[in-house]
Amino acid sequence: MKRTAILAAIMLCIVATLGCIGTDTDSSTPVTDTDDSTHDATGTEAESEAEARTLTVLHAGSLVIPFAELEEVFEAAHPGVDVMCEAAGSAKTIKKVTELNKEADVVASADYSLIPSMMYPKYADWYAQFARNRIVLAYTNESRYADEINADNWYEILRRDDVKFGFSNPNDDPCGYRSQMVIQLAEAHYGDNIIYGDLIAANSAMEMVYDDANSTYIMQMPESESIAPSPKLMVRSMEMELIAGLDAGEIDYYVIYQSVAQQHGQLFVELPQEIDLSSVEYAETYGTVQVVQANGNVVTGKPVVYGITVPKNAPDTDLGLEFVKLVISSEGQQIFSDLGQPPITPAVGGGEVPEGLGLTTATTV
Repeated sequence: MKRTAILAAIMLCIVATLGCIGTDTDSSTPVTDTDDSTHDATGTEAESEAEARTLTVLHAGSLVIPFAELEEVFEAAHPGVDVMCEAAGSAKTIKKVTELNKEADVVASADYSLIPSMMYPKYADWYAQFARNRIVLAYTNESRYADEINADNWYEILRRDDVKFGFSNPNDDPCGYRSQMVIQLAEAHYGDNIIYGDLIAANSAMEMVYDDANSTYIMQMPESESIAPSPKLMVRSMEMELIAGLDAGEIDYYVIYQSVAQQHGQLFVELPQEIDLSSVEYAETYGTVQVVQANGNVVTGKPVVYGITVPKNAPDTDLGLEFVKLVISSEGQQIFSDLGQPPITPAVGGGEVPEGLGLTTATTV
């Protein structure tokens, strides 16, 4: 044992001296007690890693804060599980699965209809509607004309030459195409038929066209690199990215969900229900506006409803379903309610909903 200890000490000195220089190991070198203990530790570590599980959750940017709380609750209830949440615009989130072949156990979208329109039938065959929201115009005390803006004059404030505003990319994010719908709906509500032209068409390559045959306004989105926003307008892939612009004073206002504005302590203009996409009562009115994304996906105006699913190719389907159960549970619903986002109680399912979720099935809520 003494000789072995001396050899071990000599070897340590050599390694320390050589630093990062690699050496070949002679196969005749005797195995020391230290080598045996290292082998045992590695085996134990491998067994521990085999028992650990990772849950990958891809979700809409507006779900960052509530899903962070759900992550903590889920991990506390499932020792050994590491929940990995990744946020992006909902359309971009789904494309990670359908176009980039990214594996996910859960996908949550700010627009439930993107799940059947973009994921069926290859990547999903069901969804659960679990929360609502409404569109507002958020700002801070430092925003230009913050002391003047209200639900009656917001579009006039945005028209002013020294005011800058933003919204997310309609090709990537539901809040982006919903912002187009809200601004177009404002024309009829306020009796001003050039609001969209002044605010959007004059400051980008986006334009609404009226379809007489269907009594519908349709906006055909250009490719994202061709949106060409003017200095007055900020367009970002995800609505959450606009928060930094607002905080830095690069923009004065941005179109966002009420829950996000509340969660970040921002001021906001509550828009009329006739245009804020919050009420089932005005669903027919909302439906008079459509946005055709650059990939050809057609989105029709409707109340804001969030959806969630477990992809067919999920690495851990059972764990994904457990997370969905938390989202639609009373505990999950309370998290959303506390953060200013009305939950759908009880949650409503669409498609081939797994029996274990206990959802009633409907196409809309």
